[in-house]
Amino acid sequence: MLAQIAAVSIFLLMFVLILTEKFPRHYITLGCAALTILLVFGLCMRSPEAIMNALNLRPFAHTSFWITHEAEESSGINWATIIFIAGMMVMVEGMARVGFFRWLCMKIARMVHYKKTALFIAFTIMSACLAMFIDSITVILFLVAVTIELATLLEFNPVPMILSEIFCANLGGSATMCGDPPNIIIGTSLGYSFFDFLENTGVAAGLGLIAVIIWFYLTNLKTLKEPLNVDISKMPTPESAILDKKGFIRSSVIFGIAVTLLITHAYTGLTVAFIGVFIAALTILAAPKHAKEMLSNLDYETLLFFVGLFVVVSGLEQTGVLTAIANIIGTICQGNPVLIATVIIWISGVASAFVDNIPFAATMLPVIKALSASQGVALPSLAWSLSLGCDIGGSATPIGASANVVGISTAEKSGHHISWGRYCKENVPATIIVLIIANIYVVFAHML
Repeated sequence: MLAQIAAVSIFLLMFVLILTEKFPRHYITLGCAALTILLVFGLCMRSPEAIMNALNLRPFAHTSFWITHEAEESSGINWATIIFIAGMMVMVEGMARVGFFRWLCMKIARMVHYKKTALFIAFTIMSACLAMFIDSITVILFLVAVTIELATLLEFNPVPMILSEIFCANLGGSATMCGDPPNIIIGTSLGYSFFDFLENTGVAAGLGLIAVIIWFYLTNLKTLKEPLNVDISKMPTPESAILDKKGFIRSSVIFGIAVTLLITHAYTGLTVAFIGVFIAALTILAAPKHAKEMLSNLDYETLLFFVGLFVVVSGLEQTGVLTAIANIIGTICQGNPVLIATVIIWISGVASAFVDNIPFAATMLPVIKALSASQGVALPSLAWSLSLGCDIGGSATPIGASANVVGISTAEKSGHHISWGRYCKENVPATIIVLIIANIYVVFAHML
């Protein structure tokens, strides 16, 4: 009991400190991880084995961690998730260095002849599609910057586009295993492949994308119909965005290889950890002179945030707290699989609107595993419910997902203020619409 109280106290302390935003997130999770090891595993449990389970270093020595597609032991640090994200970060740095993302945006803008409505729809779809393969934070970082640049040149208000791009980046990330950190955590822990997600959360995300494009179009119809009085012949060419032609070709090929490996990894047996290391190595070998620059620009704070987070969640798991939560949910729902899936979707959605969906997904993953075992509900249906709830719910408020914070901050720096009221007015209804679609899809596709 003492170990459980200590684990819960440390977890709550971590969440409160993250919400205050007074300290860097990685300092908070690493500090709480140290407390978990010392107080929970050390003083209360007195278990070196629990510490080893939390650190989870054993998989590195096994061939299956790199070559055979199997579920990774989730009672501790999910190293496959961390390694894969790090590898993708290196690739994205290589692509950004040569101007790939800015070129893509300018190319699509020219293809639709700089028409406002066409730009709005094209950039919204592009945000969702890119977020299927690239971290949504990165997608929003460059997409919002280019949107503001186009808005300045074409003299229109970029805020409606920015709001739709943020929402659809989170939505697109829900479609694949590599699209959003919660999905990477779920996929690597449960052994699900790229196509497992695409065939399930991808379908729900596709239906949701159609609905939200219509929603955002109707809510911004007046703005979109305003004519543009600008000479588009003076717009910069897409080619002007390319900073290194040879590097651009190499980066494009590496991105293609990464997508191919992710799509086929269920058949090749290559794990996401192997793919992350391989893609990072290819990116560095393609531009060895810029290796130091790319490695120094990585978001190490996010990676360390993950390390600490997994240890704290392991404290809840190994002390039986998460199993108790699963039993409570099962009792309330009386074993009804439809009701359990619905509760998971909406709890995840509402919670992710106010707290970071990454720690919430990591916390709930052992809960759904325990629910599946105790209530006899198919684990995949609960996994898809958790994934969709976390990824979609995070779009509802400015603080629900990291991509939201980055997008609003980038707009603010350029003089385009997005208030909580303006953000929630458009994105809360969109979130509710897509959560309803996701709920209906999971129930009809997996439970009836």
